[in-house]
Amino acid sequence: MSNTKNRGFASMSSEKQREIARKGGRAAHEKGTAHEFTTDEARAAGRKGGERVSANREHMSRIGRLGGKRSAGRRSTSSGQPGSDNGGSSNGGFDKGSGDGAPAASHDGQAQMSAQPGQPAM
Repeated sequence: MSNTKNRGFASMSSEKQREIARKGGRAAHEKGTAHEFTTDEARAAGRKGGERVSANREHMSRIGRLGGKRSAGRRSTSSGQPGSDNGGSSNGGFDKGSGDGAPAASHDGQAQMSAQPGQPAM
């Protein structure tokens, strides 16, 4: 019966693994065979990863909900506090308007259009 308990990379301490990996990385760079991403390769890899993550609608819904809760929590704790930068209103400085589709008036008298879901703000 062979004893495989103390064999292989995974059975080594993390410090020993790091040391071996560091030597391998240095050797690859010295030899010229180490891969270094170009700007375009990095951009393509990031796009591919983003597409994979955003394709999972349940995940996106969960992180969006979490972000909304955190954002609402920040607004509720900072509203009315001296030095808070929300224009003095309890809704984070945004005017909702009358709800009839007309633009809401801002504090300086200029009209503001609110973006509809799925459309960019103007």
